[in-house]
Amino acid sequence: MNPKLNLSPERQAYLKQVRRRKIAVLTTQLFILVAVFVLWEISAKMHWIDPFITSQPSRMITTLKNLHYDGHLYLHLGITIWETFIGFAVGTLGGILIAIMLWWSDFLNKVSEPYLVVLNALPKVALGPIIIVWLGNGQPAIIAMALLISIVVTIISLLNGFLTVDQDKIKLLKTFGANKYQILCKVILPASLPNIIAALKVNVGLSWVGVIMGEFLVSKAGLGYLIVYGSQVFKLDLVMTSVTVLIVAAAVMYLAVAYLEKKLLKWQ
Repeated sequence: MNPKLNLSPERQAYLKQVRRRKIAVLTTQLFILVAVFVLWEISAKMHWIDPFITSQPSRMITTLKNLHYDGHLYLHLGITIWETFIGFAVGTLGGILIAIMLWWSDFLNKVSEPYLVVLNALPKVALGPIIIVWLGNGQPAIIAMALLISIVVTIISLLNGFLTVDQDKIKLLKTFGANKYQILCKVILPASLPNIIAALKVNVGLSWVGVIMGEFLVSKAGLGYLIVYGSQVFKLDLVMTSVTVLIVAAAVMYLAVAYLEKKLLKWQ
């Protein structure tokens, strides 16, 4: 039986209103995006702005086609996505494991607290030259930069989530003789699932920032390399095209995490 048949007319009217509002929001967002690009193109063609400095959508499309046909688009995009994925995965998993260790041991938590605060406040780009000296001017240094940026935030946010779980639930399990491992698996991790998802969403952006910063400092390929190269030889079409491809790739990764969130919270 169709579940919609069991809904009252008022409920169906409310659902239609919610659906219409979502469509209106999405349509407005697309209209703003198209309007910006159309206005940008017209402004460049009418020479209201200098297309040599700002580029324009039609020239970006030509640049994108050239990158596609000579294969450079997929080479540079693939390298940046791979570095971002490794930094994202290692930063997230490492952050979760370290947060669990600090929740498990109050002594370690107290010892590490000032170091985490200092590392969180420290601009990670300042460590770039040190990382390059230690790991060389290759992919390990770029991935390490992404890892440094994401892991500290993950540890702090998850640890705060672990420590604010309802203490009455923990006391109830302790009265039944549960050990720390059982409390972790039965209460702490399930209750912290929204915090873990939130950390994943934050890490998407931080991992991209770390990789692009690393590619700015040291790289021979990647979207960050294309942006730096384009700015050095005044090819603003290449810079704008690379930035646009970067935005699309980051948005796709964010949507993948949002889809994972929807599935996990539904399962929970």
